[in-house]
This record gives sequence, C-alpha cells and structure tokens, in this order.
Amino acid sequence: MLSGKHLIAGQWVAGDATFLSSPATGEALAFAVGSPAHVDAAVKGAEAAFPSYAALSREKRAAFLEKIADEIEARGAEITAIGTSETGLPAGRLEGERGRTTGQLRLFASHIRKGDYLDRRTDAAQPDRKPAARPELRMMQRPIGPVAVFGASNFPLAFSTAGGDTASALAAGCPVVVKGHSAHPGTGEIVAQAVDAAIKALGLHPGVFSLVQGGRRDVGEALVKHPLIRAVGFTGSLGGGRALFDLCAQRPEPIPFFGELGSVNPMFLLPHAVATRGAAIAAGWSGSLTMGAGQFCTNPGIAVVVDGPEAQAFIAAAKAAVAQVGAQTMLTDGIAQAYRQGRDRIAAGTGVQAVLTSVCDMRQATPYLFEVSGADFLANHALAEEVFGPLGLIVLVRDLAEMAAVAAAMAGQLTTTLHLDPEDYGVAQTLMPVLERRAGRVLINGFPTGVEVVDAQVHGGPYPASTNFGATSVGTMAIRRWLRPVAYQNFPVELLPVDLR
Repeated sequence: MLSGKHLIAGQWVAGDATFLSSPATGEALAFAVGSPAHVDAAVKGAEAAFPSYAALSREKRAAFLEKIADEIEARGAEITAIGTSETGLPAGRLEGERGRTTGQLRLFASHIRKGDYLDRRTDAAQPDRKPAARPELRMMQRPIGPVAVFGASNFPLAFSTAGGDTASALAAGCPVVVKGHSAHPGTGEIVAQAVDAAIKALGLHPGVFSLVQGGRRDVGEALVKHPLIRAVGFTGSLGGGRALFDLCAQRPEPIPFFGELGSVNPMFLLPHAVATRGAAIAAGWSGSLTMGAGQFCTNPGIAVVVDGPEAQAFIAAAKAAVAQVGAQTMLTDGIAQAYRQGRDRIAAGTGVQAVLTSVCDMRQATPYLFEVSGADFLANHALAEEVFGPLGLIVLVRDLAEMAAVAAAMAGQLTTTLHLDPEDYGVAQTLMPVLERRAGRVLINGFPTGVEVVDAQVHGGPYPASTNFGATSVGTMAIRRWLRPVAYQNFPVELLPVDLR
C-alpha cells in the first residue's frame, strides 16, 4: 500500500503540499512534496544514527544489506506493477533491474565480510631507533558520516532508492538520505518500505535511512548544503549535476560530490574489422543504441569510421537495422522533450546529413541516424554532446590520423570502444594511450550497454562523465567514496577500532 509520504528517520511523514505522478500508463497518484524542513529532519536523524551504525560489526551490516534485499524481493510484484506504470519500462526490464539491485546489496554484504576494503596497515614501533624512536602506526578506512543520494530517472531501482550509491554507503557504515526522483515516486516508496522493514527487523537506529520525495530545486540544494552531510552521490543531467557540484564546493566546509553527468561513449571502428564484418558491427550497434529507447548512460551515441566503400556499407547496414526499431515510451515527458531538442541540435549542425529520420512526439521516441565528416565534427563541439535517447551519429574521418584527432578531441567518457581484428592491432596501440585518458572503461569488440556489477568494474571517468575520475558508482570499489583513512598512533589495543586490533 502506498502512503504518498516521506520516510524520515523511521516515521512516514506528510507534507504541506502534494504533487501528482506522471505515469506512462494508469492512474496518476498523489505524493507529498519535500521541503528543506523535511531534509533537515532527515539529515539530523542520519547524524544521530551515525555513531551506532558506524560502530556496527561488519557481519551485522552485511546482514542488514541482505535483509534489505530479501524485503525488496518480497515486494517484487508490487515493484514491477508500479514501476511499469510509472516509467513505461517493460516488466522484464524491471524484474531484471530488481535482480541487479538485490544482487548489488548482497555483493556488498560479501565484500565487507572479507574486510579487504578496510586497507588495514600497521608499522611497528621502533623504540631503539636513533636519533629518535619511531611510534607504532596503524591505519584503516573509516566511514565519513551521513551521505546524500539523488535517485536517477532512468534506473528506478538500480540507481535510485536502494541502488548502488545507497548500498555502498550503507556497506561503508554511513547513514543515507535519499532525494527521490519524481519520475517514479511510487517505486521509490515501496523500496523505502523494504529498507524500513529491514531496519525495524534488525533493531537499528531509524535514522540510518530516509527518503524525501519530490520537491523543487530548493530541496536538492538544502540537502547538499546541509552542514551534517559529508558527501553526495548523483546520477543525472550535466546541468543539474554541475549546479549541485558547485554548491558542494562553495560550502563553508566543501564536501565531495560524486556525480555521473553525461557521456556519448564513442566507438572507433578500425579498417580491417569494418571490411570483414561491418554489417555485424552495425547490427550490434543498432541493438545497443536503441535498447531501452536509448536511455542508458552507456548508450554508444557516436561511431567513428574511415570513409570509403566499407564505411558506406556499414552505414547502409546500420540504417537497415535501426529502421526495424519502432517507437518506444520514454521515462518522462521531460526526457522525451529533451530528446527531440537534442535531435534538432544535431540535425542543425554544419555538414550533418540525415541517414535515417522518423517522427516522434509526446512521450514516444523513434530512432535517428546522422552522419558528418571528421572535419565538421571537430569544428563543432556541440556534436559531441550527449543526446539521451536512440540517436546515433556516424563520424566519417579521412584517415587514421583524423580518427586519432577525433579521439583526442573527445571529452571525458564513461566508456570508449574499439572494434578491431588482429590486423588492426598496430592502429589500436596508437589509439590506446588516448582512449585510456578519456574513459573509465575501454571495450574491445563489444557494446557498452550492460554494466557488470563486479569487483573490477569502473563506471566513471574524466569530467563530464563524472565529477571524480578516481571513483566508480558500480562495483565494489564504489565503497571507497564513503570512506576516509585514519591513522592511530601509539594506541592501546583496547581503544582501537575492533577491525584494527
């Protein structure tokens, strides 16, 4: 049952106003509008919970994460029903994303049980060292305090209420305050109910988790500016993320902002691969480009290929494959409108030619393909900016030298991809030093949609892909965002943290 309320430190709280959801199908529902006062109460609850939660044993925190996963699964049918209504995503996609969400929680439970993330180090005392004795030093990673998490529009489960940011922060020992996304408030509330049930079942401090729904920009600003918040996790637009990033930096006590903001995930198609299997690459690109109406941060929006007969055959194959994709419902009316604006921006670029056009309106998205020369692409930075949806741009370069120039001109990306055969290895070796500097993940002969949640994953990259190139929002290394090293000098064993004794 949906209450339409906020969850604030264990209490379901109404607001002075409500907003209506904007579902793709079904009835619009009313939810409380968040306010700075709600944020303040939630953050103060998180701070009150921090001492006891940070001191909780790794085993008990792991059990908490697993209990959240169990409670989410117990509500699986409810989550699928409200999620498909709110977002227009098919049931299979929601069920898969729910599995990813519970899998992340259980992965972090396993990760903290092992204890490696603590990075424990000890340097023994040397009392007889001359000319001065050396003290004993021990070091380990410690949780930083309450964390703010902003839910993502395109992942109502895996990157939202109990998604990767929340799971990793709770694993680290940090209470979490979530700013729910208004695109899927019902989904967010049911997941929050699952977290609340886990807190109550294990007798934890209720301030460990809060969800504030809706609200205008002042709610997000109040959250990142609150003096008790120690870090922020965000997935969203470049404009919105950059504004919050700047607020974090301008605080009297600046805090880290871990934002994932935008990426076009360029693919570089090397000559031998295009000549021998260009049609297969085109078919794979079509599937990745249009998957989920192109609403993935790893959507490969740009393909770079050396012009010539093989490139023209690739373009024809890509057009034929993409033309088979029909209209798809986008997550929100605003995203659909932004997609059409992005389409118009690309189409208006100097030298841009339409390969495949279609008609999309309202909340529906249909695919588009465009092509442009390498020279015109390099002359117009706007062509390298993300279009969130199933739109592809093919950059036809004169030669491999111009391909290298295009690679060097790219801003930071979540991913870059090389399609190659063994005969292309020499060219690839010249591109790799450039691509490694541009992206957090480099792929060979694959497509970047689909991000494995594993130890070795990096889902981040240089700006504007993310605001901290040393961090990832997917994989177990994501826990490092919510920890800081503390050194303990000449401590009696009895006073050390339990994990450092």
